[in-house]
Amino acid sequence: MSSESTKTDLRYRRVIIKLSGEALCGKEGGFGIDTATLKATAQDLLALHRMGVQIGVVVGGGNIFRGLRGASEGMDRAQSDYMGMLATVINALALQDALERAGVVTRVMTALEIKGVAEPYIRRRAVRHLKRGHIVIFAAGTGNPYFSTDTAAALRGMEIRADALLKATKVDGIYDKDPVKNADAKMYDTLSYERFIAEDLRVMDTTAVTLCRENGLPIRVFKMTPGAISKVCAGAKVGTTVGSS
Repeated sequence: MSSESTKTDLRYRRVIIKLSGEALCGKEGGFGIDTATLKATAQDLLALHRMGVQIGVVVGGGNIFRGLRGASEGMDRAQSDYMGMLATVINALALQDALERAGVVTRVMTALEIKGVAEPYIRRRAVRHLKRGHIVIFAAGTGNPYFSTDTAAALRGMEIRADALLKATKVDGIYDKDPVKNADAKMYDTLSYERFIAEDLRVMDTTAVTLCRENGLPIRVFKMTPGAISKVCAGAKVGTTVGSS
């Protein structure tokens, strides 16, 4: 299949991808960054980039520091959240390095100003980077405490006018109950925003889903396996789609 036909067949041409920090550490409950996992993630994004998809990425920081956990252990919530934002910057720089080693021009843009290592987030500049074929990694969440990186992904997705928010997780999609604890759990192929919120499914922050509902941004939730992101953008039925009923 030619490059032109591949672009024509794309279901999504510009996406925002939400990666958890844990996705970079190689194992559930792990800490830090696993270089093999980092390289594999970069290769997945490279394959998607070669399809002609414009890619924005929001990465979490839970493999280094999680703000909510710090707050639950007695830290000031705002201070704890700022520390979590800085953890996302570390992950963003690591992913940028892996992508550029793979040959993709990548920009890290942060909601907190850190001039020495990344560009400040400016919406119009981010869109220009995407149009030039650069992968843009959005770090430091929204730049404000009390908001999750899921919410940051929804916000950035709307600001850059993404076609969809893709959330890569450790499970195949959204289930009616925890599939790890319940063998009879059933996965949804499609789900309305309203039902997701009403059933409090917790796969994604409710604030993020509400923002997507109010602005008509579809969400795809799927398992982060090799090639999964490319399959989603090519139109394959992978994971669960959350959208208008």
